[in-house]
Amino acid sequence: DVQLVESGGGLVQAGGSLRLSCAASGLTFDHSIGWFRQVPGKEREGVSFIRSVDGNTYYADSVKGRFTISSDNAKNTVYLQMNSLKAEDTAVYYCAVMAGTGAPLYGPYDDWGQGTQVTVSS
Repeated sequence: DVQLVESGGGLVQAGGSLRLSCAASGLTFDHSIGWFRQVPGKEREGVSFIRSVDGNTYYADSVKGRFTISSDNAKNTVYLQMNSLKAEDTAVYYCAVMAGTGAPLYGPYDDWGQGTQVTVSS
């Protein structure tokens, strides 16, 4: 069974940085991991995705140029480096896994972590 544990969230000032980690177990060889975020009362937003078969990465327009997703396959860990943080980045951030080699944006993401809170003060 797939298990995901996020960490690295916290409180930062606007313009600051955080690095989120998603430690995974039980992953298939071919998979994608996505970072999502959600604010209470709003729909969950896909932030960034990485595909294991080729390492391709994807970013939402709202974070492009500020966030970087990376994967340490030996550690089964995916990171989200968040720079130049803005107040609107405040959310609970989740990582999730999609099995297979399809385009990460297609989903489905069947396994989710518990989330980690990111709060950006302005």
